[in-house]
Amino acid sequence: MKRKSLFMAIIISGGLLACNDTPQSSASKETEKKGSKELTETIGKAKPNIVNGIMTPEVLYSFGRIGNVEVSPDKSNILYQVTYVSIPQNKTNSELFTMKSDGSDKKQLTITSTQESNPQWIADGKKIAFLSDETGSSQIWTINPDGGGMKQISNVEGGIDGFKYSPDGKKVLFIRSVKTVETATEKYTDLPNASGRIVDDLMYKHWDTWVENIPHPFVADLSGNKLTNIKDLLDGEPYEAPMLPFGGMEQLAWSPDGKTVAYTSRKKTGKEYAVSTNSDIYFYDIETRQTKNMTEGMMGYDVNPQFSPDGKYLAWQSMERDGYEADKNRLFVMDLETGEKIYVTEQFDYNTDDFIWSSDNRTIYMVVSVKGTTRLHSADIVTKKITPITEGKFDYVSIALGNGKLIAKRQSLSQPTEIYSVDIASGEAVEISLENKEILDQLKMGEVEERWIATTDGKEMLTWVVYPPDFDPTKKYPALLYCQGGPQSMVSQFWSYRWNLQMMAANGYIVVAPNRRGLPGFGQEWLEQISGDYGGQNMKDYLAAIDAMAKEPYVDENRLGCTGASYGGFSTYWLAGNHDGRFKAFFSHAGIFNLEAQYLETEEMFFANWDMGGPFWDKSNGIAQKTYATSPHKFVDKWDTPIMISHGEHDYRILASQGMMAFNAAQLRGIPSRMLIFPDENHWISKPQNGVLFQREFFRWFDEWLK
Repeated sequence: MKRKSLFMAIIISGGLLACNDTPQSSASKETEKKGSKELTETIGKAKPNIVNGIMTPEVLYSFGRIGNVEVSPDKSNILYQVTYVSIPQNKTNSELFTMKSDGSDKKQLTITSTQESNPQWIADGKKIAFLSDETGSSQIWTINPDGGGMKQISNVEGGIDGFKYSPDGKKVLFIRSVKTVETATEKYTDLPNASGRIVDDLMYKHWDTWVENIPHPFVADLSGNKLTNIKDLLDGEPYEAPMLPFGGMEQLAWSPDGKTVAYTSRKKTGKEYAVSTNSDIYFYDIETRQTKNMTEGMMGYDVNPQFSPDGKYLAWQSMERDGYEADKNRLFVMDLETGEKIYVTEQFDYNTDDFIWSSDNRTIYMVVSVKGTTRLHSADIVTKKITPITEGKFDYVSIALGNGKLIAKRQSLSQPTEIYSVDIASGEAVEISLENKEILDQLKMGEVEERWIATTDGKEMLTWVVYPPDFDPTKKYPALLYCQGGPQSMVSQFWSYRWNLQMMAANGYIVVAPNRRGLPGFGQEWLEQISGDYGGQNMKDYLAAIDAMAKEPYVDENRLGCTGASYGGFSTYWLAGNHDGRFKAFFSHAGIFNLEAQYLETEEMFFANWDMGGPFWDKSNGIAQKTYATSPHKFVDKWDTPIMISHGEHDYRILASQGMMAFNAAQLRGIPSRMLIFPDENHWISKPQNGVLFQREFFRWFDEWLK
């Protein structure tokens, strides 16, 4: 159900994902060209029509979405990627930019109709390498920092999913898919049009794809401008590296001397893979081709290796318990000479979401989830002292080392991702990308309030409250309870292109977003309470939050709605049968309706086993039996409130049948209901026109019942 930060390039919720449709490749371009060559159908920076400062779905999809950010070797320049959206063309386009480290001298390097991604500095900053699908598949290209001299470097069959040049620039480490499953047409060559899939083991599907190919890391020599002597680091092994579905190049690393590649892999297949989170960090010796498990005996997720600049240490993120994907994300460091493992964040009760080494080989800068925000901290690997650097109503979602400063991406409930320069001593941050300033300057954003609400068991719960623009406390407003997915994903200062709380507020709703039980950022006890208690305390937390807000004179207690996706969709279904008349309308996207069916429909069984307690047929398992007894479908007889349901048919984590069951139940019970089904979407909504359709139907539904 959740997208964990250890897998993410960026994201706190599914709606944070940039749209990923691949634009048509332009066949007219030459192998060597000026990257800034103008093309007639290029999707670029939008200039939306904004009326009265109000955000609409069309305005939301006009923001430029900042992706990868790379600092030049001399720290003087920043290379970054921006993705633009075209609603009419129903696709996106990514371009490359550079600027000085203070934000000056911005240059657009590419203006193309193809996707440019994964940019990085090479040749001591004299060249830039990136991925482009110019020739029909994603390949490595290079370009000069002035935008000229664009050349194709790789021509790997099937394309490349990510890459890193070696420190000396003589080799390239890259990811490509390898075939692991014999298809029916290969098994029976006389049936060339057969479409059936033959399945003998678990993990035959994952999130939104059938598992027939898996990623492997490869190393190649760079000879001139070509890749030669290509070697598969897991040749003959049926294991994925990096790990699906979200792992990328952050799960692989070059040692500073270029002799070793560290990679992340869960070396299991089938049922064993489906029930375990036990991944490890492996070292591959480039010369001997020998592999060594560096984290053997550490039983949870071990991911994202990074060598210290001097090569003496390895840092990585580690979870302790096998099968628990929401365990504390710990920062570990290994002394590579002695093998000693140092648990750096042992006395720190928060997750390490991202990190980077300082040049002093002793300090690590971290992105940390703390009390509804993600902040920057520093960690001393010797003293284990953790020092906060930033605070405020923001989310820092990436970190890089600049010239005496940190270069970080930052977002909030009121601003999409931008690039900031952060002073390490003071925490003062200066926005340097200003990608979306022109649009933001025209919008009215509602006030975001940090409110602490008492729970039924006497604790305090952080709840973000977003007020409509031009809020008038003498008036009464409808309110929406936002239920978070995950379930273990913090309600932070996230910016979403689906669950955008400011756009809900712009439509005249007060938005109530509680950090209920089961979320990180409030200590491990608060996080872990939800496991085995889906219909319990966290639901009481939701009701405590909306009850507290309903007492405010500016909230109309007769016009309350409830919405959410994934576990938030489950919460919406559950509350529909247990709300005692509080709500007047519900909207559930990609939610679990029937927990017994979910146990056998989902793919990552470790999640179902840990959070649900085990299979429903184990009658001796008290935790599991409690879970299934409180499944939302058990309370359909109490449904009495209009409900809308949305789901994608490519969602293999929570199947669309869950939404269809809920809709059918509402219809059969005579409950006013509507369903929005996307035959070409997964757990999220990635296509621009589908995204706009979702927003229009979302507000049409709530306006119909709450206004």
